[in-house]
Amino acid sequence: MNAAASLPPHQQQELMKHFEQKQLEESLMLYNRVVATCFNECVQSFRSKKLEDKEENCMNLCAEKFLKHTQRVGVRFAEAQQAAMDGQ
Repeated sequence: MNAAASLPPHQQQELMKHFEQKQLEESLMLYNRVVATCFNECVQSFRSKKLEDKEENCMNLCAEKFLKHTQRVGVRFAEAQQAAMDGQ
């Protein structure tokens, strides 16, 4: 049974706002982690205001790889969680 369904409507709304806020915070933390990781990995010098082509390509590949990895970990975590629930 879904415990949230038994709450009064105003508490359900508060709970949803809390979940949305947490999801936004996690999205921003992921974005910041991608930027910091890829910047440190790809940007080697500060000779100009713009990224060099090599740096830009590295940033794009790094971000894509990081996000795919994060997505895959999330899928695997959900599978493990489901398996644990099925085992109960």
